[in-house]
Amino acid sequence: MTGTHGSASVLPSTRRDINAIARACRRLVTRRALIAAGVSMVPLPGVDVAIDVGVLVAMIERINTAFGLTPEQIEQLAPRRKAFAYKAIMAVGGALVGRVVTRELVMRAVRSMGMRWTARRAAKMVPVAGQIAAASLGFAMLKLLGDRHVADCVRVATLLAES
Repeated sequence: MTGTHGSASVLPSTRRDINAIARACRRLVTRRALIAAGVSMVPLPGVDVAIDVGVLVAMIERINTAFGLTPEQIEQLAPRRKAFAYKAIMAVGGALVGRVVTRELVMRAVRSMGMRWTARRAAKMVPVAGQIAAASLGFAMLKLLGDRHVADCVRVATLLAES
């Protein structure tokens, strides 16, 4: 993925750049969701939650970095551009765009999934079929959260490119 070189902030400046980064990030989301789903097949309680949160934290950080939207990257922008970046983030409402990604912040996003999270934990109690269902629900949950974050980053990057 592109987006940063060393410590310098590189915002995608064209629709083509934004689309290329988005495609790469969506592939990353799919790969990470598949890995987390595979790990959730392990029948140990709580392992799936720890893995999901860890995967989400790393994935969200990589996506923010690819789009040039980490707090550090935004701070390196010229003052007017930085102010516009924060306004764009607020306008889009992306809870994880331009923020330091913590386990607590990611847990709030996971909890927003509500019933899917509960259904996944309940399904895991049923041997084999339940574990498969839990893995499927876990994949869907991570994929949805990741793809939603990519879409938020695309909207912010588009606003910044058009400014």
